[in-house]
Amino acid sequence: MRRTTLVTAMATGVALVLTACGGGGSSSSGSDSGEVTFWDTSGPNESPVFKKIAEGCATKDGYKVKVETQAFDTALANYKTAAQGGQGPDVFRAEVAWVPQLAKLGYVNDISDTDLAKDTSDFLEAPLGSTKFEGKTYAVPQVTDSLALLYNKKKLADAGVEPPKTWDELKAASAKLGGEKSFFLNNDAYYALPFIYGEGGDLVDASAKKIVVNSDKNVKALQTAKGLLDAKAAFTSLDAGNSYTTMQAAFSSGDAAMVINGPWAVADYLKGTAFTDKANLGIAPVPGPSAGKGSAPVGGHDYVIRQGTKAKQSSIKFIQCMASVESQASIAKDLGLLPTRKSAYSNADVKANEVVSAFEPVTKTAHQRAWIPEGGQLFDPLKVAYADVLAGKKEAKAALDDVAKAYKDTVVPEYSVG
Repeated sequence: MRRTTLVTAMATGVALVLTACGGGGSSSSGSDSGEVTFWDTSGPNESPVFKKIAEGCATKDGYKVKVETQAFDTALANYKTAAQGGQGPDVFRAEVAWVPQLAKLGYVNDISDTDLAKDTSDFLEAPLGSTKFEGKTYAVPQVTDSLALLYNKKKLADAGVEPPKTWDELKAASAKLGGEKSFFLNNDAYYALPFIYGEGGDLVDASAKKIVVNSDKNVKALQTAKGLLDAKAAFTSLDAGNSYTTMQAAFSSGDAAMVINGPWAVADYLKGTAFTDKANLGIAPVPGPSAGKGSAPVGGHDYVIRQGTKAKQSSIKFIQCMASVESQASIAKDLGLLPTRKSAYSNADVKANEVVSAFEPVTKTAHQRAWIPEGGQLFDPLKVAYADVLAGKKEAKAALDDVAKAYKDTVVPEYSVG
């Protein structure tokens, strides 16, 4: 849910079969096949690194691995179709919001009694929360992410502006940064969450089974976002479907001085003309209604094992290796993605990665989302409402009332409203 326009991988999959060195075959016992098929849902900037680590894990632990890249946008639907028929990968890289949905459907293994769930104290609390459903563990965190304020250091320095800590500071800075060109406001639902969480709002209260998306706090949050546009302190795209792409182009070229985005976007930004010197990219916590009140959503990906796999023990070994401190440090070093293990942040290579170091404070304050099977479905109605508010088509209260009705009608009908 972190973005609306995502890089796509080869949907049919590019398979790599790796046999363990020495011809030892499978070290698994019983009915374990000794061959793990892994569906990797990352994009072309990331998949070569994940594939290389997967190869190393298979070599080290003595099983075969078949790595297939899946287009993120279709991966969940493809997985559910395959799993329903008893087919599909042994291990799946699932977006955090997918885990409870797949658990409820019975398409992933309960790993509560396996070695994968024995000691999870080294994992960050927020991403670890995404691995559980109804008191059981179904996943292991791969990478985490959140949103931060990314800014063009030269533009801000030339204007004599510090990275804003509040929305009011951002509004005031716009006068020195070229007015609306100072900040691109992406009109996607995920990017509305820093405004909502900063005001202390949320979409649903899962523990109370209550829909709270149309609360007064959330109305104020969306009014704050629209207020930036009204004050000519920000601009957005009226073409909601291409808003993310437009944001990427605007910031990469230097047309926009600031955006809110996650660590996955940095590799693309560094290809842009504004960041030929990568030191020009600044990263700070998202602003809030007051200093220190900024709050961004937790995102990321988890490893899950398909229910019915014939390679469960090999899959457990595979995930142990892929989620190890060593593997996470390699991913952070090479890709700038954020580890889910606390101890990985002490690794010298991880510390040396400026993107990871800048995002580390964000991971500690990332806001937990509702880890419910319907969690992923909460975004589509909010996406429409947020885009309508920013475009001036609807007032915040009316738009959010529509979202609450959609939640009640089609997403969580058993929840009460307000």
